[in-house]
Amino acid sequence: MAYIDLPKELPGIRGPMAFRPETAKPLNELAEVLLRDDNNTLTRGERELIATYVSSLNDCFFCQNAHGGIAQHYLQCDMQFIDAIKKDYTAMPISDKLKSLLSIAASVQKGGKYVTAEQIENAKTEGATDKEIHDTVLIAAAFCMFNRYVDGLGTWAPQDREIYVQRGPRRAEEGYIDFDLYK
Repeated sequence: MAYIDLPKELPGIRGPMAFRPETAKPLNELAEVLLRDDNNTLTRGERELIATYVSSLNDCFFCQNAHGGIAQHYLQCDMQFIDAIKKDYTAMPISDKLKSLLSIAASVQKGGKYVTAEQIENAKTEGATDKEIHDTVLIAAAFCMFNRYVDGLGTWAPQDREIYVQRGPRRAEEGYIDFDLYK
């Protein structure tokens, strides 16, 4: 049960966003730019995967599964693949560039000062651009905030992970701006 009086039918971040739509608007605009903007050389799937990975490090069940479902849709993979990346991305068949960016994201999750010059140099060596590094850091930082928003208010989340997989394509199509919180 949520710590404050949130709409009981809305799980995860949807409840707090319905509670304070004036704060939901800029948060959703940020998510839209970071995760869906087409003026980016990281794919939508890669950006959703970064959000998923950081959310898993923060143990935010709702966010890691909601964004994991969207990442699955974009990356055309299954839940086991996403789970394996969350467990040990270094052993997975993803690009070395994405591995280097996930390393940076993991450091940001601990705290901004955990990111090292060596990690940045490695990412650049693997082909990451300054914008990709910037966006990785900002996605990781934003999802630390989103995760704390969801969990700090004690929101509930459906435990059936298949629900998130089924919702992934719709959320990918609708995006994060002006979607109906009640659907």
